[in-house]
Amino acid sequence: MAVLLSVSGCSAQEELVLSYDNSSALYGMAAQDETASETVDFFASDLCVTDADVNNEAGNDFTSASSGVFDTTTGEVVYADNVFERLYPASTTKIMTALVALKYGNLSDTVTVSADALNLEEGSSVCYLKEGDQLTLEQCLYGLLIKSGNDAANAIAETVSGSSDAFVALMNQEAAALGAVDTHFVNPSGLHDENHYTTAYDLYLIFQEALKNETFRTIIHTDRYLTAYTSAAGERISVTWSTTNQYLTKEADAPKTITVVGGKTGTTLAAGSCLILLSENAAGEENITVVMKSKDKTTLYTEMTELLNKTVK
Repeated sequence: MAVLLSVSGCSAQEELVLSYDNSSALYGMAAQDETASETVDFFASDLCVTDADVNNEAGNDFTSASSGVFDTTTGEVVYADNVFERLYPASTTKIMTALVALKYGNLSDTVTVSADALNLEEGSSVCYLKEGDQLTLEQCLYGLLIKSGNDAANAIAETVSGSSDAFVALMNQEAAALGAVDTHFVNPSGLHDENHYTTAYDLYLIFQEALKNETFRTIIHTDRYLTAYTSAAGERISVTWSTTNQYLTKEADAPKTITVVGGKTGTTLAAGSCLILLSENAAGEENITVVMKSKDKTTLYTEMTELLNKTVK
């Protein structure tokens, strides 16, 4: 996995190709001079880095297309299986939507829901917003990450950037800046498109960056959100949005010594069932676990619990 970076020097512009490789124990910089280009292994100190599968030994009965365990406290890749395979992210896309909204918007911004924001595929996951409804950006973020509302995603995009297309351009810009080079977004919700894809490793990178924001952490840890907003007619509408994360609703049980902080689900026919989580073990270590393209929700949570077991200490 590599990132092409142009660097202007005193004499001439040079190209640096940044690639992930955990062969260096120091996660430092190593350069190899190749005429006008240099290959540089560069690592941020807070990243879990791998260039191959890790501990996915024979006998692994996982059926999901891709999965990984990343100890963000120690920087260790505990487990990795097909983490660089391009897959459809479904609603885990909304992590990047939230990251961009938190970076470029203000929580108190007023979001007025447009007719375009409600132009959704039949069967879409929604917050049941109506044209003319007015919410704050913060309320929309809860609808985005808890209820997984595609209507909230579109409304956020239009509010922050003026249009969905402009917002998606920011999503792709931020993904590239994080080194998520096998990711490309087409919309802010995760609705299926052949050109809308990511990898388990890129999703880890995006999720870890989003977790640096305390508001994001608070939202994904919330199991139920009660709020009220204003309709186009000026009426107050009270709603309760419940999380789609079965660990928070207690429909799924994590290992006894593991605390699930929160995460994001995603499901489409093409993407299968997806889930990325932040958890904490008894040693106080935080881990990010991810499963992509599981055949159904039962398998998704069974295999996610197996991943969580790998973090027990």
